[in-house]
Parts: sequence; C-alpha cells; structure tokens
Amino acid sequence: MEQKPTFGQKYPALKDILSFLLFVGAVALGTFILNSFIFRSYNVIGGSMENTLQSGDRVIVNRIPVSLAHLNEQEYIPERGQIIVFANGGNSSITNCEPLDGVVDQYIIKRVIAFPGERVTLQNSVLTVYNDEHPEGFNPDEDTRKSDTDGPKKIISGSVNIIVPEGELFVSGDNREGSNSYDSRNGLGTIPFCRVIGPVSTRIFPFTGVRFF
Repeated sequence: MEQKPTFGQKYPALKDILSFLLFVGAVALGTFILNSFIFRSYNVIGGSMENTLQSGDRVIVNRIPVSLAHLNEQEYIPERGQIIVFANGGNSSITNCEPLDGVVDQYIIKRVIAFPGERVTLQNSVLTVYNDEHPEGFNPDEDTRKSDTDGPKKIISGSVNIIVPEGELFVSGDNREGSNSYDSRNGLGTIPFCRVIGPVSTRIFPFTGVRFF
C-alpha cells in the first residue's frame, strides 16, 4: 500500500517558513520572559554613580526577587545600600505604578538610602538617617563606602530634612557634589516601591571591571 506523503513532504517550502516563524516566536517569548521576570541589562549614562559605576558601564539587574514579590502580591523592598534601577515615569509595562501624565519613561540608577517612616537629614555635607533602631541617627554610607575610590563620595551638597513617605524610598547617587546626581536630595523626590525594576547584581562591561554587587 502506497503511503501518502506528509505535509512537510508535500510543501517543503511552507514547512521551512513555519519552522522559522516558530523559532522566531520562541525566541521572542523567551526574551520577553527573561526581560520581564529574570534579568534586564542597562547602560550607565552620566557620572552620578561615580566612583562605583562609570558612564558607559553595562550592568545586569536581577528581576527575580521583584517577580517573586509580585507573585505573592507584595511590593518588592530592596535593602539599604543596594544599587537599584527604577522607572522614573512609572509608565513601564513591568511596573504597576500609576503613570505620570506627560512623563516619558526614564530608567535611573541610584543607591537606596532610607525607607518609609525614616527621617533623612543632610547638613554640612553629612547625611544622617534616623529610625526606631537608631534614634540618634547613623550614616548610611558607612557600610557601602569601600574606599575613597569605591562607593559614595564623601562630599555631599545640599540640605535635606525629610521623613520618607509610606511606600517610598529615599535614593541618592554616589557622586553628590553639586548637581552631579539628580536624586531624592534635589528635585527627584522619593521613589515609590512600584517603580523599582530591581537591584543591580553585576557589572558585565567593561570586561576588565566585571564585578558583583
């Protein structure tokens, strides 16, 4: 009995096209899943995070803890001192913030300084955080400044006296002299948890400066 040819045998060109479209779809789906739930990469632009990060560095943001928190219907809360990336406009498809009218999404990288209910002061170039555990205040840079060439710089401009609102973070760049860093000290304001894309886990470029955070 003669066996009928399969679809692929009858239409080899169409089979190749369908196989290619399936491959492209699988790649697109995989990329979406990776970017949305596992990791994203960003280029550092500008010198606001010097000396820790330089303009042109490329970093990997870990999306896994954020995704797990959202799966549990909770907000992701980073750790103090972590470097995070957040969406300034709140219009990103991977945040659940209310969008800001007329504000185009801008991804910003800063360091976490303080949490809701904490008081932050900046006087005479000294940054201090007050909370129930430290009623006398403490310097949040003590654990994150590795040396004079790694971590937040010692010179800090501006004057601040603020209590961080509920559900928000006080963030700052590491290069705080003058207007080098647009952050919670000087116009950016505090950042809602829902805008956080995730913590920076790795610098992957330049290759001579690969490091984990």
